[in-house]
Amino acid sequence: MAAGSSRKITAALARAHTRTTKQSTSFKLPSGIFKKIVVVFYVGMLAWVYQAIQPPVSKKCGSPGGPPITAPRIKLRDGRYLAYKEHGVPRDAAKFKIVYIHSFTSSRHGTVVADYLSPETFNELGIYIVSFDKPGYGESDPNPKRTVKSVALDIEELADQLGLGSKFYVIGFSMGGQEVWSCLKYIPHRLYGAALLAPAINYFWSGFPANLSKEVFNQLLPQDRWALRVAHYVPWLTYWWNTQKLFPPLSAIAGIPDIFSKQDLELVSKVAVNHRAHATQQGVYESLHRELMVAFGSWEFDPTDLEKVEGSVHLWQGDEDRVVPVTLQRYIVQKLSWIQYHELPGAGHMFPMAEGISDSIMKALLIGKN
Repeated sequence: MAAGSSRKITAALARAHTRTTKQSTSFKLPSGIFKKIVVVFYVGMLAWVYQAIQPPVSKKCGSPGGPPITAPRIKLRDGRYLAYKEHGVPRDAAKFKIVYIHSFTSSRHGTVVADYLSPETFNELGIYIVSFDKPGYGESDPNPKRTVKSVALDIEELADQLGLGSKFYVIGFSMGGQEVWSCLKYIPHRLYGAALLAPAINYFWSGFPANLSKEVFNQLLPQDRWALRVAHYVPWLTYWWNTQKLFPPLSAIAGIPDIFSKQDLELVSKVAVNHRAHATQQGVYESLHRELMVAFGSWEFDPTDLEKVEGSVHLWQGDEDRVVPVTLQRYIVQKLSWIQYHELPGAGHMFPMAEGISDSIMKALLIGKN
């Protein structure tokens, strides 16, 4: 009896001892510590994200450590400097004076209508062209307050300081075409005429039928659709989106050839100089990324609602353009019947570089010769 009881007591004690041991080895955080760790973690993550999306400070031309100033520049009313380049006959002797607006990733040096215009047409018509670096590009100061309207006002100041007269012409290629729309809206009284060469489309303009803009938007490469959505809906993420390594950036920034047509690839292969390094020498944020945010953001007006201007306006477009699909251009000129439309069969986005096209553009714009 005694021996059995002893064994039972011993077993019970053993179980109690085991429970005591297990309880004593468990670890509990002091009250509130876990919440503090979670808060610190999230604060740290937010700080990391904030740092990741912040663009670097631009290397302003002429500043310590910045690129040198090599171009003639004008000083604008707000204190910024705008760099420019002159082409053709002397300004004072010119019959026709034109302001050229460059495309995305280009600069004042990439002036296709001047680079591919024949000397005979330059001299015969007496053409003077001034190209300029958009804000943040090349040697023009950045404009953190840039809007759809502001570049049109920069162009007006450039024309005034160079003495181009009360009226002049504007030509814009690709993304430069959007500034031409801005000029037609804000300074139409200063224009003799304008030419839009494969002008970039903001797929978020309210004037497009929703089904049509969606159909054309879906023809773009997936990476371009995402990049443009970011620029439109969350513009403060534009820099991060186009510099991170998780997803492909805008194809024009990545420099992939998939966006070009057969004709484009043939024309681009003949180009000896790429101006992109010069265009972005002050940094990609105030040049490329700022341009994306403005170009594909919410516009202050819709070009499809523009009223007719006094001067002649021409829109040129290749029907095989894979950068700016032709469908929406056709819709625009259908609504704005006062625009003279030139559709080039078999042509891609880079058609102004094709032989004889720049001469045709100039003669149509300046003397009405088709």
